[in-house]
Amino acid sequence: MGAGKTKRMPRAVREQQMLDAAVGVFGRRGYMAASMDEIAELAGVSKPLVYLYLNSKDDLFSACIGREARALTEAVRAGVRPGLSADGQLWSGLRAFFTHTARHPDAWRMLHLHARTHGERFAAEVAAMREEIVAFVTHLIAAAARDAHRDPHLAEGEVAGLAEALVGAAESLADWAGATEGVTAKQAAATLMNFAWAGLGDLMAGRPWAAPEEPEAAEPEAEESPPEEPPPEEPRPEPGKAPGGAVPVQAG
Repeated sequence: MGAGKTKRMPRAVREQQMLDAAVGVFGRRGYMAASMDEIAELAGVSKPLVYLYLNSKDDLFSACIGREARALTEAVRAGVRPGLSADGQLWSGLRAFFTHTARHPDAWRMLHLHARTHGERFAAEVAAMREEIVAFVTHLIAAAARDAHRDPHLAEGEVAGLAEALVGAAESLADWAGATEGVTAKQAAATLMNFAWAGLGDLMAGRPWAAPEEPEAAEPEAEESPPEEPPPEEPRPEPGKAPGGAVPVQAG
């Protein structure tokens, strides 16, 4: 579509329109296959105008990552209500996460699939978003555990590991939900709660899982030597014959 057909609108609005189109193309096609011509066509502007606003394809991709990363982290933070119980906070946060990824599938594919695999610059931007979400979940788990059983000494490393595991599981489940027809955000959140809360619930109550005691390894028994085979029996001589088959000589 030519620039002559472009309607006049504020620059900020026009730029968001370009980012909307670019997120869709990057999410569906990936960075390398994405066409600036297609992005301009979807945005209803000329390709030179896209370059005028956003400088280059790399800068456009980076702007898309930044906008969608902020939107996802803000959605998760806004979804968690502090007044709820520990499981209620986790449930509300997970529902917010899966609702957002379900409503914006192209943005999620761009962040989780394409941006992480296309150069260090873009991978670092996504990693920064993920670190922010993990830090938020870490704080949520630690605060809930302290409130539940008044344990101020819960190991930071343990809590950080739980948060990493939970965020990683949520990311994988968002991919699965997006590729599986009929799975709602509520169902995806319930699946992860059923998977995670059985362990986290006990942790919140001060009952961490403990590895079972393993019996001490018994020393290997000495191998018994096989019994020796008896020597073969000498054949008995026939009557009237000496050993070896010779006929005995009778004395005269």
